[in-house]
Amino acid sequence: MKYNENIGTIDQYIRYFLAIVFLVLSFIVNLWFFVGTIIMFVTGYFKFSGLYKLLGISTNKIKESSEEDID
Repeated sequence: MKYNENIGTIDQYIRYFLAIVFLVLSFIVNLWFFVGTIIMFVTGYFKFSGLYKLLGISTNKIKESSEEDID
């Protein structure tokens, strides 16, 4: 499946940090925080957010037209 990356580097690091925080909270408060851990880690790893796509948001500084030229 081909997709355009819409998460930038800073956003990716924020998501990794939140994944760690949610992981700790899942052990301390409630196991449901583990769902947030998975979501934050997966979206950070693949640099793609479905919600960003629906809202038309992109924090990635690489222009999509230059990505198409490389392929």
